[in-house]
This record gives sequence, structure tokens and C-alpha cells, in this order.
Amino acid sequence: MTDQTLGAAHRTLRDEVTAELRRRILSGELAQGERLVEDRLAALLGVSRNPVRESIRVLAAEGFVQVVPRIGATVARLSVEEGEELFDVRMAIEGLAARLAARKRTPGSADRLRRVLESAKEAVEQGRLDDVADLNTAFHLAVGEAAGNSYLNLMMTPMLQRAQWVFSQTAAARGPHSWSEHLSLYEAIAAGDEDEAQARAVAHVAAARRSFLSAVDRAHDQPHEPHDPAGEASGPARHPARGPVGPARDPAP
Repeated sequence: MTDQTLGAAHRTLRDEVTAELRRRILSGELAQGERLVEDRLAALLGVSRNPVRESIRVLAAEGFVQVVPRIGATVARLSVEEGEELFDVRMAIEGLAARLAARKRTPGSADRLRRVLESAKEAVEQGRLDDVADLNTAFHLAVGEAAGNSYLNLMMTPMLQRAQWVFSQTAAARGPHSWSEHLSLYEAIAAGDEDEAQARAVAHVAAARRSFLSAVDRAHDQPHEPHDPAGEASGPARHPARGPVGPARDPAP
């Protein structure tokens, strides 16, 4: 049997472990509020505790992990307010990126966008939700690259990593709509229509915001789980304004 652990890959372990933990957070494999136990993660990934500890620091700086002294690290919870703030920023930045991409369009940049769209269409049709989320981010990054603005690109990557976290909560419902909205945006960029490209980018982000808020409402409408004998709720407490979109869970013992 081939050893598939990260420790056997002989790569820069901190970066590899960080990428893998980030992927698991984005996909929901590591749920919001879940404790990150270094020993368990190290054993799971086939590495020592050091790269796990370093990766947790990186992810904490990115906002994906919360570290509390004497308690430890947990996957951060994405609140409604944080989601709304993210969408506000996305509207401004992605609208500008689409406008610049249309202004500076080249056959090469248009072709890159088209190829991402073709892969996304296939992933949506096959129900590969993780791939849909990855390709959603890839498309927006490709728009940012087509914009040809180095300062804009510095902001796009961390912003879109957070956006993928939001998208992963709604990928099943948003996937088909997102693909068609991306296609419409691509057409405006390929045509060099700056105003239309910006308008379609903003409309796309607005649709994603509505889907996110709808997911929050559905989560809050679900009945609470019964209390345990000690009188503490067995499920995570959810405040109507600040609760996470997805359920939290603790790793199995």
C-alpha cells in the first residue's frame, strides 16, 4: 500500500499541513467550533506536532482558527456580521476586478476564464461539491489576474479564501446558479463591456449574499437538540445574530 500521509511527501511540511487543514476547514470536514488537537491532527496527517502547531498559527492569522489561552485552538465560527462585511468588500473589489478585466481583456485571459467555466460546469453536473467550491474560487482568481492590477491581486486571494468558506456552506444550492452567473460575467468581460462586467459581478455577489443569509435562516429555524441530564444543551448554542452557518462538532474521542 502506498503511504499517502503528508509526512511521506518530503515537501515543506508547514505549508503542506496549512494547505490541508485550510482545505478541511473550507470543505466543512473540520467544522466551525471544532477543537483542533495537535496530537490527533499530527497522527492523522502523518507529521510531527511542530508543523501542525505552526500551521495553526498561520490559520489563526488568516482568521480560520481561534486560539484561546489555556483552552487551545478551535475552528473559528463565521458569524452573520462577518459574512455581511465580507460581501460588502467583495462587491467593491470584485466589481472593480471585472471592470479592469474587461478593459484589459486578451485572448489568453478570456481562454483561461472559459476553461475554468467548462470545468465548473462539469463539476456541477456531476455533483462534485468540493470541486465546485474550488473552481468557484479559481474563476474569481482568474478574473483578478485578468484585471492586471498587482495591488488588487494582493487583496483578492485572502478575501476569496474567506469567500470559499461561505460558498462551501451553500454549494449544493448555489452551484448551478453560480455557474450561470459566472458565464454571464465571462461574456461581458470577453466582449470588453466594462460597465456590464462590473454590474454582473456586483449582481453575482448580491445573489451569493442572499443565498448565505437564507442558509443562516434555515439553520436558525432548525429545532434545538434535547438537553443532556446535566442541563447543558448537547448542540452548540446559536445566537440569532451571531451564530455560525454550519453545525459545530467535537472530534470523536
